[in-house]
Amino acid sequence: MNLTESQKKSLRGLAHALKPIVMVAGGGASEGVINELDQALAHHELLKIRVRVGDREARDELIGQLCRKTRATLVQRVGNVATLFRRNPEKPKIKLPS
Repeated sequence: MNLTESQKKSLRGLAHALKPIVMVAGGGASEGVINELDQALAHHELLKIRVRVGDREARDELIGQLCRKTRATLVQRVGNVATLFRRNPEKPKIKLPS
């Protein structure tokens, strides 16, 4: 899903008070992590994850891999924390600006 800058800004504002739900460490994008992240996105639509692996490039690669496998969109990444969004087609919870 491609988000406009105004939609990303709105999502960043909504995500500001959120705490990371999923933690990813040395095991990387294992099947269990993917399943947990998929379920969390289906329920919440917008969430933060904490990624504790290697250097910046390794974190970016892992976040990209998680986004591809869960069909999520990266809203922002600050340090070890990434904010992800995936619209729930059956029961959308978050209204995005047009």
